[in-house]
Amino acid sequence: MTATTNAPPEESGGTRARLVEPHLLVPFILVVACFAAWGIAANLTDILVGVFRSIFDMSNLQSSLVQSAYYGAYFLLAVPAAFINSRFGYKAGMLTGLGLAAAGGILFFPASQMLVYEAFLVALFVLAAGLSILETSANPLVIAMGDEATATRRLNLAQAFNPVGANIGVLLGAVLILPGLTSEAAKTIMTAEELRASQETDLLLVLRPYLGIAAVLVILWLALAFRKIPELPAEQQAEARLDRSASGGVAGRLWRNRRYRYGVIAQFFNVAAQTCVWTFTVIYALDVVGVSSGQSGMYLQASLIVFLVARFAMVYLLGIFRPAKLLLIMATFGVICCLMAMFVLNIVGLIAVVAISAGLSLMFPTIYGLALEGLGEDAKFGAAGLVMAILGGAILPLVQGAVMDSVGSTAFGYVVPAACLAFVAGYAVFELRTRPVLPGVPAETEEVSG
Repeated sequence: MTATTNAPPEESGGTRARLVEPHLLVPFILVVACFAAWGIAANLTDILVGVFRSIFDMSNLQSSLVQSAYYGAYFLLAVPAAFINSRFGYKAGMLTGLGLAAAGGILFFPASQMLVYEAFLVALFVLAAGLSILETSANPLVIAMGDEATATRRLNLAQAFNPVGANIGVLLGAVLILPGLTSEAAKTIMTAEELRASQETDLLLVLRPYLGIAAVLVILWLALAFRKIPELPAEQQAEARLDRSASGGVAGRLWRNRRYRYGVIAQFFNVAAQTCVWTFTVIYALDVVGVSSGQSGMYLQASLIVFLVARFAMVYLLGIFRPAKLLLIMATFGVICCLMAMFVLNIVGLIAVVAISAGLSLMFPTIYGLALEGLGEDAKFGAAGLVMAILGGAILPLVQGAVMDSVGSTAFGYVVPAACLAFVAGYAVFELRTRPVLPGVPAETEEVSG
């Protein structure tokens, strides 16, 4: 199979390719708004790990089941989303995802009345199921909204608005949830009735932001439902290139493509690292540095601001440097920061935890774009595999929580994201070695064997 790289300069036939086609600008803006919306939901979830540990008095391992419910739903719904996209199109997939995610947000209301941890896990699962369908549809849709030579940059640009939403999500948690939680000291002198009343009050703090998220998702559903999306140029180009006579069907073609196969593995470890780092940032601030509960959320907020600024910077740098080279640099930087967090047990270690987000900023859309290059119509199912790789966010936080509990050290748990980022660096090395930019040969036209 032949595939195009996104090495600069971004040209097609000697003419600089557009980032977004003019007639697709409004649909692109609507899709970008969806990226921001699911960023709010995803990163508010990171706050919930520490919140539920406090409210329900549980271990790190038990509280990290929040992430298992969230990312487990992503894994299970990705393939159904691919069938929806293949049969009815990307727009139908996005509408299905937005509707289901809104329903999940509304389910937080009965969960808060029940005062049962498992009820919140169910609500999170439904919310994440919708977001899985939404993301499986939105990412390849953005890739298809223009020339393939600009696909990785375009996806990085759209994904840059995901941390805008993520910052809003963490801000909601830091301002509306964390400061109002009942302190551990206060709980020690409460009666059983007073403890239950404090649970009700604390869970009400959790409910309000999710009802707001549900309202935003409904508004986006209505805006997208009444907007026609024109034919997509990249889909037309892809259809013309795709060899339908290839044996083994879609699954066979995807499996034989080493760049796609290794890209899925790299995405698994990338999402695992991101989830591990952000899930335990608040706990690191509390346990290692001794930051107060009210201030701890601000360090996660700082992480996401770093992530946001760095992602926009990466959009610019991708117009100059090869995506795989930047990926290697950022993955290596992330490993170094994780090691600092493990061994420098003070504010410097906490700053290193925050700085990991700069390395993470490039990874998801870049791995996604590199893995889907040249897949044509197979990208609709290829996207499902890359979203299923988000399962890493469900599994590895459990491993990190177990390491922290068994060793008795929050800091040592950062060995888990360090190992994950080392795998991402390995994928970048593979990309650089198998896709060299040869003298006199445009990188955009090099052939890659599947």
